[in-house]
Amino acid sequence: MSDPRCWGVYRELAHSPGRETDDAEILRATAQELTARGFQVELKSPDELPGAAEAASAPPFLFVMCERPPVVEKLAAWEREGARIVNRPAGIRNTDRERTIALFRRHGVPFPHSVLVETAAGGAEFRGPCWIKRGDVHATEEGDVSFAEEPGALSSGLVRLARRGIARAVVQDHVAGDLIKFYGVSGLSDEEPGPSWFQWFYHRDQDLSNHAFDPAALAAAAARAAAALSLDVYGGDAIVSASGAISVIDLNAWPSFALFRAVAASRIAALLSARFSRQGALR
Repeated sequence: MSDPRCWGVYRELAHSPGRETDDAEILRATAQELTARGFQVELKSPDELPGAAEAASAPPFLFVMCERPPVVEKLAAWEREGARIVNRPAGIRNTDRERTIALFRRHGVPFPHSVLVETAAGGAEFRGPCWIKRGDVHATEEGDVSFAEEPGALSSGLVRLARRGIARAVVQDHVAGDLIKFYGVSGLSDEEPGPSWFQWFYHRDQDLSNHAFDPAALAAAAARAAAALSLDVYGGDAIVSASGAISVIDLNAWPSFALFRAVAASRIAALLSARFSRQGALR
């Protein structure tokens, strides 16, 4: 490794509602672990990244939590010039829900029936209780995700998004069951098909049924979802139904890992070291 310089890029504050501190802390903890592995790490906000005229000053390695399209496009340009970036810019873009549902469908990820609709139409087929989710970025403010128990609520939810200038929404069938949060880090090599680290736990504030399920099947479903979106550091939500069936309902790039920060930072740094030290392009 001739040039050990590395930048970590914070998530935009507007994309960390209620998680500003946790998001910053996991990036800092990962930077400390990576420094201990011999990298020269600087942490930057998205606004501190150089413009086109200064792009040559960018380091060969970056690990990023930023999400705004202009920043991600800048990273994509650096990647085309040879920079190695985790998560990859394409993966970050793929977490936009309108991309996610198509990729999940293509790669056989188990997820609830979901359709992309135009909010301006103010209506969509009502198949039963469902969730209305803005079609682009994940929830950044109240109202980005809402529950519709009957047709009128579905129509009014779409109208509310349209009034906010959100052009498309994903309407996703509600699946009854236990709500699970999961975190994952991809394998350290192409020969390692499963995650190098995986952790799950039940969401708080639910009437838990403790439906029996196979944790290995949950890890496999999450890994399949992450691979479909080209994510290496990921987290999301899943539902376990009474039959034990698993449905992935959301997947995010690089969550806060708040409950498992120390172990997550160590496992992420191991992944980054493997990716950045490896010859050739990122997978």
